[in-house]
Amino acid sequence: MIEWTPVTQAFVALIAAVITVVGTYFAKWLNTKITDEQQSEIFEWVSIAVVAAEQMYQGNGRGKEKFEYVIKFIKDRGVKWDDSKLRALIEATVWEKIG
Repeated sequence: MIEWTPVTQAFVALIAAVITVVGTYFAKWLNTKITDEQQSEIFEWVSIAVVAAEQMYQGNGRGKEKFEYVIKFIKDRGVKWDDSKLRALIEATVWEKIG
């Protein structure tokens, strides 16, 4: 006769493991998605910060100061993008403003 308790326990453990793995990947995926409204708000904050940095740090050779100001300004507002994504957005915004 087959003893069902170990089989049932193994099955429940397998299901729990699958749910944990799927849940982890879903949570990571969900955290990378932002709404269009959130993205528009980030773009607006970057635009405001770029204009402010241009006014505060006038003159040639002050790009690093401007960039650091904009990064801090954006991160102070809870944006958790990495610096390379923010750098690309900042540079695009700067070219849009001066172009």
